[in-house]
Amino acid sequence: MELEKRMYFFVPYQLTGIQQGIQCGHAALRYAKKYWENPVFIDFRDNWETWVILNGGSTNSRQHEIDVDPNCKPIGTLNQIHNQLVENKIDCVDFYEPDLQDAMTAICFICDERVFNKEKYEDFEDKLSDDQTPTKQWIKSIGGEKNLFLRELLKGKRLA
Repeated sequence: MELEKRMYFFVPYQLTGIQQGIQCGHAALRYAKKYWENPVFIDFRDNWETWVILNGGSTNSRQHEIDVDPNCKPIGTLNQIHNQLVENKIDCVDFYEPDLQDAMTAICFICDERVFNKEKYEDFEDKLSDDQTPTKQWIKSIGGEKNLFLRELLKGKRLA
């Protein structure tokens, strides 16, 4: 049997529940359009269909001190999360709402149970090497560096 999969979303804090759901729907449809042939998406679509909607904080693409540092990060935490996903080569899709001045209103990606099932795949605090870093064997057991990144990204995040 394939590993359980879930589609995760980050949305801005200030949207109402129904608005958050609608923005996630937009992002999910774009994800399906972009990754429709991807085996991970096909397995998710055919077998799992579970969405997890998380609070992504603020949305604002403006950057701190753009004139001083061209490599600076966006002010919005949702925008920062998106950048982190892209930098870590996670298949993701973002959605910008035209009726909200083209603000980013949703990000979505799919991950498997090695990221979110902490009972079956325990945290690395119990699997540290002598220098306090996760062991290579443990990282491999959870699906590699991408899953390690996603576990850290999702740690402590709250439902929207």
